Amino acid sequence: MTSSLISSRSATAKASELLAKASAEFAAKLAETKALLQRAAADYAPLTQASSLGAEDVVITHIINSLQLDIPVFVLETGALHTETLALLERTQAHSRAPIHIFRPVQDSVIWFIRNEGQDAMYKSMKLRKACCGVRKMEPLARALKGQKAWITGLRQEQSPARADVPLLDESEVASKGLFKFNPLAQWTWGDVWHYIATHKVDYNPLHDQFFPSIGCAPCTRAISLGEEFRAGRWWWEDEAAKECGLHVKK
Repeated sequence: MTSSLISSRSATAKASELLAKASAEFAAKLAETKALLQRAAADYAPLTQASSLGAEDVVITHIINSLQLDIPVFVLETGALHTETLALLERTQAHSRAPIHIFRPVQDSVIWFIRNEGQDAMYKSMKLRKACCGVRKMEPLARALKGQKAWITGLRQEQSPARADVPLLDESEVASKGLFKFNPLAQWTWGDVWHYIATHKVDYNPLHDQFFPSIGCAPCTRAISLGEEFRAGRWWWEDEAAKECGLHVKK
């Protein structure tokens, strides 16, 4: 899961041209994904899609809209997103049938964190980086999921070793949090994702054209090089195998 994710570099090719390569089972996977989302909407309401506006998430939102499913979408606007991501958010709000809800961190908490730890605290230690994620992501996530029975994510098994066993329907947190988690693209390849984007001309984050396969907050995301792991551009200064902020970590 290295060079196959990036394919060959090109100074001019778009990600939708460079990476679109459907697997042999793509048609079956797409049918399974649609059926899963329809089942989720029918049997697990109220539910919502969590979108980082990355490639996987824009695919899911497009399918939700194309099937006219009553599944709202939420975005965690952390206050530290790339300008490209914010522009895509505006376009998504303008064109999505499904409502797009934005959750932001508590401003006083952000100010307190910066005042006490500094603007670049995330680079000082993993503890401070995760504390920043707690303020900017985890607390808003809790508000976004309040009252929901289920949520939908863009997790895929191919993304990292920590996600290799991601199921289509994760029931592991039902007992503790009362939440089902649907991962409709769990078995899709990166080529499958981009094949769908290219085929349906889905609007996507132009940072993907600059070799950002995984996009988070601007200070914590960089482009990756040929041969690097899919999530190598996230928190690259940390010596940690599982590149996670806490949103999808099981205790």
